[in-house]
Amino acid sequence: MKIGLKGINRATVAATAVLTAGAVLTGGAFASTAQAATPPTPTITAKGGFVMDNGTARALYSKTADTRRSTGSTTKIMTAKVVLGQKNLNLDTKVTIQKAYSDYIVSKTASSARLIVGDKVTVRQLLYGLMLPSGCDAAYALADKFGTGTTRAARVKSFIGKMNADAKALGLKNTHFDSFDGISSGSNYSTPRDLTKIASGAMKNSTFRAIVKTKSTKQKVTTKSGGYRYMSWSNTNTLLGSYTGAIGVKTGSGPTAKYCLVFAATRNGRTVIGTVLTSTSSTTRTADAKKLLDYGFKK
Repeated sequence: MKIGLKGINRATVAATAVLTAGAVLTGGAFASTAQAATPPTPTITAKGGFVMDNGTARALYSKTADTRRSTGSTTKIMTAKVVLGQKNLNLDTKVTIQKAYSDYIVSKTASSARLIVGDKVTVRQLLYGLMLPSGCDAAYALADKFGTGTTRAARVKSFIGKMNADAKALGLKNTHFDSFDGISSGSNYSTPRDLTKIASGAMKNSTFRAIVKTKSTKQKVTTKSGGYRYMSWSNTNTLLGSYTGAIGVKTGSGPTAKYCLVFAATRNGRTVIGTVLTSTSSTTRTADAKKLLDYGFKK
């Protein structure tokens, strides 16, 4: 038997239509929310990458994050961390620049803070020279100063030992240092995850945070004759100033390491921190970092 519209309450039809429309709208809203909550995973050039929320340590992105790789000058994050972790540290203590430091730069064709033999440079200034222009001469001076032993070689060995002890204390099983600056003799390695953890620990120190977010600085140092000169250093991390909220951390490069970057940024009170290792150029490592930061802030 056929039932026409006359047999159906018109109010019921209207209510059904409204409910159906509401269901469609609601379903669309849920779909949109779900889509917004899961941004597409970025593709990066670097062979390894890791990103985490610095406040909660929650992993946000991972690409071969536990594969051991050469780290280049991102090693210097640990160099700075060890120095800043010394008991009764006086950042204004002056260190006399030795010829051995400049000879080392020449022999290794290494990145330099252009420190001048005989100048007296404070520990704080050496840290700027270490982290901004990535001075291997500054790294050598700090290792010589804060290692223990009667010879320079012994002091350097002692300092590298402190770097490895710090890594062990952090529970890092895929990190080992054989140098104070990343110029390796074959067994200097870490992973994106481990380096991110090292940087996260270092960022707890206010001096470290202040240094790594600095784009450029001019430092007054004492010369051998008792006068003074100014040293100007610019940060090799181009993420600073080109990515909103960027606060560090350190570049690295080398024949084996290729191009690396440990990076961090803060937006709306939230800090995202991460690492890319073995990218193809200084441009791609920065592009990789920006992609991962964007992704991290959406997670």
